Amino acid sequence: MPPRFDFSWLDRPVFVTGCTGVLGSWLTMALVNRGAAVTGLVRDEVPFSLLVGSGYRDRIRVVHGSVTEYELLERALNEYEIDTVFHLAAQTVVPIANRAPLSTFETNIGGTWCLLEAARRSPKTKRIVVASSDKAYGIHTELPYTEDAPLRGCHPYDVSKACADRIALSYAATYNLPVAVTRCANLYGAGDLNWSRLIPGTIRSVIRREHPIIRSDGTLIRDYLYIEDAVDAYLRLAERLESQDVRGQAFNVGMDDPKSVMEVVQAIIEAADQPTLKPRVLAEALNEIPAQYLKSEKAKRVLGWAPQYSLREGLRETMTWYRAFLDQ
Repeated sequence: MPPRFDFSWLDRPVFVTGCTGVLGSWLTMALVNRGAAVTGLVRDEVPFSLLVGSGYRDRIRVVHGSVTEYELLERALNEYEIDTVFHLAAQTVVPIANRAPLSTFETNIGGTWCLLEAARRSPKTKRIVVASSDKAYGIHTELPYTEDAPLRGCHPYDVSKACADRIALSYAATYNLPVAVTRCANLYGAGDLNWSRLIPGTIRSVIRREHPIIRSDGTLIRDYLYIEDAVDAYLRLAERLESQDVRGQAFNVGMDDPKSVMEVVQAIIEAADQPTLKPRVLAEALNEIPAQYLKSEKAKRVLGWAPQYSLREGLRETMTWYRAFLDQ
């Protein structure tokens, strides 16, 4: 495994789209702690965002607007002389994408080409990391996904991430833009208040001593990655973007340890020490891929990255935060 690259974030001008989301909050906090000069793009005020509650929002510059506003992005990248961009802004909730796909397409696809075009025209921007998703791969009979597997997403969210993914890599191929793409497993950790998601919703239920609800039939298989491990992967990727084996490349980032929905729910029940709680299985989920999990060998080999948290350890850290948050 290669050693950590000698790279300093101190005073480096960084732009983070989606900085008030779960990954955006954790990544922004990590960058601030490393001394980076962070500018965050904020469309809607999110008072319960981890970035706000932690006080870190007051430690960054904030640009107000949408990632689909090209002129705003061009102004921000040039006026703040941005060196590094983390493009995380997206509509990330699958049921919302199924119910109202236009906002998902506009943000996830249109926002990506606006951001990349603004970066292409910004002479100071030297590295861009774009968040895709394991959902971009769609349904495959051969698993785990490797980076050379075709992107076959067929439902609105999956398609939006596949399009953003291909657009990002096209800018690298056509304009030699210093872009790389992450395809992460399902992320979890403190600060996720989207209770429709499996892990936060189940944690809230067990803390309240309620039977957790499973929207699917419980057999869906996914890979779950703790948020701090994801942040480490993003930082390592940006740090190595000048390398030819990184620029213009996609990287899978996951545990390589798939679990069924039922297994994850049982792990949460065990972590909460609530053995009498039994999940209610609704079997109502639509447009879900039956099995998704990644092979992250490339990230380990090229970036020197490896997850540091097991599912049990990550859930324990996450549970501690939710207990404190829900007791407020």
